[in-house]
Amino acid sequence: MSNLFDSIDTAGSGSITQAQFGQAFQTQNPPAVFQKQGAGAIWTALDPSGSGAVSKQNFVSTMSQLMASLRAGGSAAGNSQSSASAIASLQSLNQINPTTISPNSPPGTLVNYSA
Repeated sequence: MSNLFDSIDTAGSGSITQAQFGQAFQTQNPPAVFQKQGAGAIWTALDPSGSGAVSKQNFVSTMSQLMASLRAGGSAAGNSQSSASAIASLQSLNQINPTTISPNSPPGTLVNYSA
């Protein structure tokens, strides 16, 4: 994923835009699980805040998670509803602010202690 990012970030700026991602999506023959989603849906998972740019770290992390999630579904990953659900789940996880979760939260609450 890091090499893919570098091939999209031709200017070496450390971030990519939706236009750059869309162009790469059309020219670099992405895996079928991504093609079924389309560039727009994948970009939404990459940039849930709508900032218009994605850093290399976020790109590599999100794309790796998304690839694993879609592939783990096996034949169900081909189902657009299952894939859309995976993208929605990733978007929800990306929006969690670990500073708003109390250390005294009930068991099962997701807490990112590395933040």
